[in-house]
Amino acid sequence: MSQWAKVQQSPAIFRQMQTYYPPCFPMEVRYFLCQWIEEQQWDQIDENNPSFVPIAEKILMEMLDLLRQKAEELTSQEFFIIRIKLEESVQRIDVALKRNPLELVQIIKNCLSMEQRVIEQAEQSSKQPQKMEEFMDDQQNISEKIMTEIQSLTQRTKITEADSKNLQHKQESFIIRFSDCQKVTGQLQQIAQLPNTKEKIAKEIQLRTQKDQIDNQLSGLAQELLHLRMELSRKYEQTIHSLQELQKEILDNELISWKRRQQLAGNGLLMDNSSIETLQQWCESLADLIWQNRQQIKKSTQLQQQLPIKFPDGEEDILPRLNDTITGLLSSLVTSTFIVEHQPPQVLKKDARFGAVVRLLVGGKLNVHMNPPQVKATIISESQAKDLLRNDVKAKSDTSGDILNNTGIMEYQPSNGQLSISFRNMQLKKIKRADKKGSEAVTEEKFCILFQSEFSVGGNELVFQVWTLSLPVVVTVHGNQECNATATVLWDNAFAEPGRVPFTVPDQVEWRLLADQLNMKFMSHTGKGLSETNLSYIASKLFNNKDPNSSFVTWAQFNKDTLPGRSFTFWEWFYAIQKLTKEHLKDLWTDEAIIGFVSKNQAQDWLSNKQSGTFLLRFSDSEIGGITIAWTGERSEVWNLAPFTTKDFNIRGLADRVKDLNSLVTLFPNKPKDSVFSKYYTTTAENVNNDGYIRPHLKTTIPDQYNSGDPDMRQPFSPEAEYESNANSVLSSDELDDGAQMYAINLQQLTDYMPDDIVETDVQQLLESQQFNF
Repeated sequence: MSQWAKVQQSPAIFRQMQTYYPPCFPMEVRYFLCQWIEEQQWDQIDENNPSFVPIAEKILMEMLDLLRQKAEELTSQEFFIIRIKLEESVQRIDVALKRNPLELVQIIKNCLSMEQRVIEQAEQSSKQPQKMEEFMDDQQNISEKIMTEIQSLTQRTKITEADSKNLQHKQESFIIRFSDCQKVTGQLQQIAQLPNTKEKIAKEIQLRTQKDQIDNQLSGLAQELLHLRMELSRKYEQTIHSLQELQKEILDNELISWKRRQQLAGNGLLMDNSSIETLQQWCESLADLIWQNRQQIKKSTQLQQQLPIKFPDGEEDILPRLNDTITGLLSSLVTSTFIVEHQPPQVLKKDARFGAVVRLLVGGKLNVHMNPPQVKATIISESQAKDLLRNDVKAKSDTSGDILNNTGIMEYQPSNGQLSISFRNMQLKKIKRADKKGSEAVTEEKFCILFQSEFSVGGNELVFQVWTLSLPVVVTVHGNQECNATATVLWDNAFAEPGRVPFTVPDQVEWRLLADQLNMKFMSHTGKGLSETNLSYIASKLFNNKDPNSSFVTWAQFNKDTLPGRSFTFWEWFYAIQKLTKEHLKDLWTDEAIIGFVSKNQAQDWLSNKQSGTFLLRFSDSEIGGITIAWTGERSEVWNLAPFTTKDFNIRGLADRVKDLNSLVTLFPNKPKDSVFSKYYTTTAENVNNDGYIRPHLKTTIPDQYNSGDPDMRQPFSPEAEYESNANSVLSSDELDDGAQMYAINLQQLTDYMPDDIVETDVQQLLESQQFNF
């Protein structure tokens, strides 16, 4: 079934995917060109390499032609709207193609990748429907609770706004009456200077009576004003308390939860992209409420200053305190919603281009974009990050390296209200490492990217200096460091606790917690997760026969100490299998053609009672990044081929190798070989080329003598053996002598522990120049 068919098959997936297609690659294009899009070799286009521009342009021009043809075919009146949408899509794609074809390729690849991940998550979730349903219910309940509180606060803010206007109206009435009182007082002063007559005395009595009435009215109005002021202040106090609770729920719970999911996404967790839009909606509503209430408090303060009225004994004017509190809320909201929306790569290779997206969730609502702020990115060490969190003034100017293209201006998008900046072409040119801690390798040293900016709000009334940190990154200078750097990142992503001291992680964790992360990681890379049986076997690599459910795994066990009798660590073994499966075995793994995680002895037990030709595929215990074939011979003996690795599959795929071997008949337990593997066989090319030359074929074979005799003989006769010397035949690492094993790990260890400049030059050249004979 095609990927698009799976998207259409599930209404839930279809609804979720609708939000992921951007304007330059809308769902209409995906629908009408579904088969063509999935047939293209998008992965063969490196969007970071300008030399691929002509290839991208060619493919995208073909896409435009197909869309134009489809639009011309929709001549019926009932398809009028669809035809218009297709024509608009053609225009948008044409514009994007002219601007940057590689960027458009990246967008399409991202959409296809997201489709696959949503499908995988849905398939995985279908195995645990109750758990997923409960999670969705919880999220729905939280969302409803927050929206209800926002609506309640909006209504209360309207009420206090009306109260404030009423207070202002009464204060203006008081001022008018006070002016009348002053006028009467002036008249009394003028009459007092006149000679005493009956008219004077009568007029004076009238004016004094009038003044007494006004004084009484003013006294009553003053008491009423004071009461209204105190009552309004108490309402503000209640509103601010509710705003504090709401902000705590949004920032301390939901935003932190989103950041946690973002960190776990580095280990393969599928994130819902709509969640960040929901967060922005909540934060903007919160910012609007805080700003309105702050303005009301300022207005009330101004009214009190215009007409001071002494508070009774035991009462205080709480407006100054409320103003400080709500200003603090606004400050906390602005600084907390300055986030890294798309993280830089956590395994960051020196001199490689990388990107990141930084966003201010309340930027549009507070009109920060009216004076677009600049953002600067720098790389800092773990210790510098600690200093920054301790509010060390110097920490903001510290750096541990040089990054090119590290500044830019935030841009506002009116269509969605986003204020963000996308760093597309940053490049780490220099890195300064800290002194080593004991046996710590360079691939265990953590850095992070610091993003800094300054925002002004309310016409420069408030200025906020903001900063945020990326997730920890490990800097490498050589591809051989990627495996161990990934181990550091996985452990940090999995077990970092909110509010930790940078970048502290536990030294040991429960196996079940690590197992969840390994399953998540493997599924994100290969399309299918690990079963309980798989995880039980994987656990045996660490604990032997010990019950893993009550066991802890230390960091040293995970990726520092070598496995018993091996020259590699547990993670190196697991990582190599994951990489091999992703690059060469993904379809077979998802089709459950590969058992994979099973021991040699268990495989022999399963096969020993099966018919001749029954076989299974399992990952090698001894050859890192290898997969072997075990099968039942004619005399019920079990044979094991030497493991195939990436080098072998670059020459000929596993399905074709299985096809080549006539000794393999039935996939364990009882599936005919061709019914499982035939769809992955490659077609045979013509025997004779146009130039008249005969095309040779590579074929995997096993000598006849290996169908009987000693089942421990595991050396296959492969295409490589036809042109390689016997000294270079494929062997599993448990057959190598000590000198061979040492050489096998020399490059890895040296690149992990030596300084970067040596790794990039001398060590690599030295190791590549050596000749070893075993």
